[in-house]
Amino acid sequence: MTTNLADYPLLSQINIPEELRNMPQDKLTRVSNELRSFLLSSVSKSSGHFASGLGTIELTVALHYVYNTPFDHLIWDVGHQAYPHKILTGRRDKLHTIRQKDGLHPFPWREESEYDTLSVGHSSTSISAALGLAVAAEKEGKNRKTVAVIGDGAMTAGMAFEALNHAGDIKKDMLVILNDNDMSISENVGALNNHLAKLLSGSIFTGFRESSKKILNNIPPIKELASRAEEHLKGMVVPSTFFEELGFNYIGPIDGHDVNGLVNTIKNMRNLKGPQFLHVVTTKGKGYQAAEQDPIKYHAVPKFNPAETSLPKSKAILPTYSKIFGDWLCKTAEIDKKLVAVTPAMAEGSGMVEFSRRFPDQYFDVAIAEQHAVTYAAGLAIGGQKPVVAIYSSFLQRGYDQFIHDVAIQNLPVMFAVDRAGIVGADGATHQGVFDLSFLRCIPNTVIMAPSNERECQLMLNTGFKLNGPSIVRYPRGNGTGETLPSVDETIEIGKSVIISQKQNIEAEKQSKTIALLSFGTMLGEAKKAAKSLNATLVDMRFVKPLDTAMISDLASNHEILVTIEDNAIAGGAGSGVNEYLLAQGKPVCILNIGVDDQFVKHGTQEEVHQELGLDSLGIINKIKRFIEL
Repeated sequence: MTTNLADYPLLSQINIPEELRNMPQDKLTRVSNELRSFLLSSVSKSSGHFASGLGTIELTVALHYVYNTPFDHLIWDVGHQAYPHKILTGRRDKLHTIRQKDGLHPFPWREESEYDTLSVGHSSTSISAALGLAVAAEKEGKNRKTVAVIGDGAMTAGMAFEALNHAGDIKKDMLVILNDNDMSISENVGALNNHLAKLLSGSIFTGFRESSKKILNNIPPIKELASRAEEHLKGMVVPSTFFEELGFNYIGPIDGHDVNGLVNTIKNMRNLKGPQFLHVVTTKGKGYQAAEQDPIKYHAVPKFNPAETSLPKSKAILPTYSKIFGDWLCKTAEIDKKLVAVTPAMAEGSGMVEFSRRFPDQYFDVAIAEQHAVTYAAGLAIGGQKPVVAIYSSFLQRGYDQFIHDVAIQNLPVMFAVDRAGIVGADGATHQGVFDLSFLRCIPNTVIMAPSNERECQLMLNTGFKLNGPSIVRYPRGNGTGETLPSVDETIEIGKSVIISQKQNIEAEKQSKTIALLSFGTMLGEAKKAAKSLNATLVDMRFVKPLDTAMISDLASNHEILVTIEDNAIAGGAGSGVNEYLLAQGKPVCILNIGVDDQFVKHGTQEEVHQELGLDSLGIINKIKRFIEL
């Protein structure tokens, strides 16, 4: 896919930010307009994150114009908004490959570019990393600057406030920019505020303030009075003095789509000493009306026609596992008023929108605060409610200590609906849910279930919800297989697997080795094809903890080779559990574990990644044949 650069006369001249910095400032508005148009054209043809980048066009231009990147360090939180940054930093002509196998990484990635200071993907890490870089820059002594850009959503996480608290305490030179596209402060943004922001960040005001502090330092009562006067003066013209209390010099809010205003203010702030905080107000989806009106829908988009007013509808007929979970929530809440659902800011992704509308008193979005979500659910359980925490596999990593300490040790009845387990696909290493079985399996009091299809998923949700202790139901991103769903009161026996097919006693194959496949989760579909090809017994294990040890013993007694199959890391995963049991029993058995090897999984479609890792049926068959030949 090629883009006609003749349509972008200024942008086509910018291959690195230095070429942007060589342009006169009066051209930056045109550069911004071309950049927005290029982003719309490219992402509409390739798919990818969209609305966030449209909202940070002018801010990106201003930052690369003012700061000497990559010498100066620029950190984007999460990274959904960093497509314009990639375009300006030498990756313009490859943007159409973003999120595709062997293409550009979906987020800032250190291996991809020297302009990507921090590899990101999950929120609220930018300020902590920026503070570390600021301390290192001071020790280096080369006058290197550090900037972190964080969104208002990411600012809801405790980690961001921990970093702000530390930064305000040790007073290193750094700039934190709050990209605010949600708070209702639009009436505060305009010419007066921009003028005040420029004034408050300018050398006259800051010079007067610093010299006054020195003069008044030895006269405490007067110093205190002057400090209060400054605070009240600023309190009258800015929304909050909260960040001042944390030790930052707060400037803003200013219009995040006025590129010249941004440049002027950031230039002033660049040389200020100590921790600085700039509050920028933007519109997510800016410049494309449909995205402005529905930034959630346009957060990440498929290929679409910009001339149309809606995105193309998914062709999938079968419901996603997320929708199946959301429907289960609604059906269960209708008959059990003690059900309460908790999510760390993933209502849409976890399929909870309808539930939130129908049962608002039983729904809790705690913002991007995974640790809080887990312990909050523990409190709900102690209080007699029946909490269900809907969380992505790779986000649950952040609540690990809370899961152990506040849920499992106390054996509380909290069920975790772990979405996006296994291979997620285009979002890459930060989002692949391939570690949850390994880090959860070792925790006592925990029941871990891995459904092979949507019917099994609902049976396990029913079962976990009725347990009097911690439970995990982990399911993948994507669609079900068309199974008929059970009623919400039907459950299954804990720790019991199901035989799907048994090896056939074919005369011609009497001399071949007998094989049993132990499949965990939605790997069952590919395992069925492999079992048929290899004339192997196939078992849907269902439970990762507790394992069906009786079934494992029986399979080990009647087969020469056991093969475990999972879409989780081999190290510590479900197969490791089978190994541990058999070794403890002293059983002589030949066993092969198939899963994700000791590597971080790169981005690509789910199908491409499964194939590359040898987790499709052909890959499973080949791994088993090679193992037999050893």
